[in-house]
Amino acid sequence: MAHPFRGADVRSTAVRRTALAAVAVVALAAGGLTTVLAPLPAAAQTTATQATAEATPETSGEALARINDYFNGIRTMSGEFIQFGPTGGRAEGSFVISRPGKVRFDYSPPARIDIVADGKSVVVRDRKRATQDVWPLSQTPLRFLLADKIDLLKDANVTDVRTEGNTTIVVIQEATVFGEGKLTLFFDSTTSELSQWIVTDAQGLDTTVAIYNVQTGVKADPKLFAIDYQRVIGAER
Repeated sequence: MAHPFRGADVRSTAVRRTALAAVAVVALAAGGLTTVLAPLPAAAQTTATQATAEATPETSGEALARINDYFNGIRTMSGEFIQFGPTGGRAEGSFVISRPGKVRFDYSPPARIDIVADGKSVVVRDRKRATQDVWPLSQTPLRFLLADKIDLLKDANVTDVRTEGNTTIVVIQEATVFGEGKLTLFFDSTTSELSQWIVTDAQGLDTTVAIYNVQTGVKADPKLFAIDYQRVIGAER
């Protein structure tokens, strides 16, 4: 049976890539932005390109267990993100996560997209076109980082775990409602904090997301994660 609401652009590549990139926590391909690329803020620079320290050798299983422990110790998180799409577009905004199951991404202008997960579904709202697209949360990559208990060893198809300098890199290959895709996660090898991820879609196109100004243990208003399944959102005036 069809979902009670489906937006007109549900099959568009841009919308699918936006939802796919909104993974974990988590972020997105806003498609159509033509802003000239600019350097990442200092706080958002990935350690992957600056790593110099030698990490203590650990097995892939130990690395994943360490990352699981870090994520499972966090119930709420907020921060800012900056995203670079495969065509050179740049977008940024803020996010709030409340595990299990809930996340909200708000894009700053000129983007007019919000992404919300309420524990059951994920909706991508296009305020400019007054449309929204809905998918089951269980069929999206977001399920990994929004689960009540995260277990990358058991629940994800991890194809590679490696350490480069002081960065642990985890590659997940998955087939979801958006098609085949690859998720590459970058973690600090000491703190296990997630600093950046790259989503590669079925066409081999990359969307890179970095997060910064991250706070954990924040109070998250339940209203932020509400989805209206009965109506199309109104266009911005």
